[in-house]
Amino acid sequence: MTKAIFHYHLFKNAGTSLDASLKENFEAGTEWLTEEFPANPAKNRELVKQWVEGNKHAKCFSSHTALLPVPKVQELKLLPVIFIRHPIDRIASAYAFEKKQGGQGFGSVLARNTTLKGYIETRISLGYDRQCKNFHTDRFAYMFGAQYGSELDRAKMAVEKLPFVGLVENFNESLQKLESWLIDEGFEGINIAPKVQNVSRDTSKSIDEKVAEIRDEIGEEAFEFLVQNNQDDFELYELAKQKFSE
Repeated sequence: MTKAIFHYHLFKNAGTSLDASLKENFEAGTEWLTEEFPANPAKNRELVKQWVEGNKHAKCFSSHTALLPVPKVQELKLLPVIFIRHPIDRIASAYAFEKKQGGQGFGSVLARNTTLKGYIETRISLGYDRQCKNFHTDRFAYMFGAQYGSELDRAKMAVEKLPFVGLVENFNESLQKLESWLIDEGFEGINIAPKVQNVSRDTSKSIDEKVAEIRDEIGEEAFEFLVQNNQDDFELYELAKQKFSE
């Protein structure tokens, strides 16, 4: 059976760097393809499946917006690749990126016109916006239907079941594990060397240092508000770290 990689490129989870490495192995536009999809889950999954079925020659698919679960396509086995990141660090990185990127999207306009604290509080207050509230839990939970339990239950099941969940904080080690797995799956000769792309914040500092800086920047009350609104993501992140270390 033919195999292809499917990169679920979550926003500000080192996906641009991973794609840069993958494009060194596969020709962009023919073997490496990217596409974006509507938010409606049923339509999203239908169009993702059609996209893959229409490009069975491709070796690697990448999308920011494709939703789990992995589409089932005849005569093709898709190998899902997804990364998770410390939830507070990811939010600060999203703000820094949107503040400098330009454009007229909601996040970019908001980031250019407010502080990190204002960005966080505004996005959480909207309710439907998950950018600053259990972002990972939302995205991973799509893998299983509501009959499998709460959003967090489903997200944790996804972390357990998915064959590869990388850690942004252990990016180089994650790429080594990814490369070994893909070689085992038949991608002989693949070389996924680290490529640092699209980095919004200082990568030389430890995660504890970065989180402490965010706490200082937004203040204790706003920081506690942020932590409370990301409890599920913290639990999911700890599970992913545990699985990674095994």
